[in-house]
Amino acid sequence: MQSQFRVEVRSEGRAAVVVVSGELDLASGPALEDELVRVSAVELVVLDLRELEFMDSTGLSILVKANQRAIDEGRRFGLVKGSPQVQRLLYLTGVAERLTLVDAPEELLDRG
Repeated sequence: MQSQFRVEVRSEGRAAVVVVSGELDLASGPALEDELVRVSAVELVVLDLRELEFMDSTGLSILVKANQRAIDEGRRFGLVKGSPQVQRLLYLTGVAERLTLVDAPEELLDRG
């Protein structure tokens, strides 16, 4: 049985913390993309991957696109490190080198 995918958004002043859990793949990707577009007016978007159990290439693509959109619009985008599987995928594909990765949302929120 597949793990239920969930997206929760918390507003933190001029930032949004997007918490994802479950499995991020072709089936669940559109839900995350929709939320990332919806919160794109804030200065900083923090995507918290700590509760994500699995991510495939669809998830990677969403992260890269969200980061590029933030750069193009003069905003900041960062990730809170996920499970070993998620982190391994980010490092093996080189995506980790292109994105801001932290251990907790506060590391990005405190930078103002």
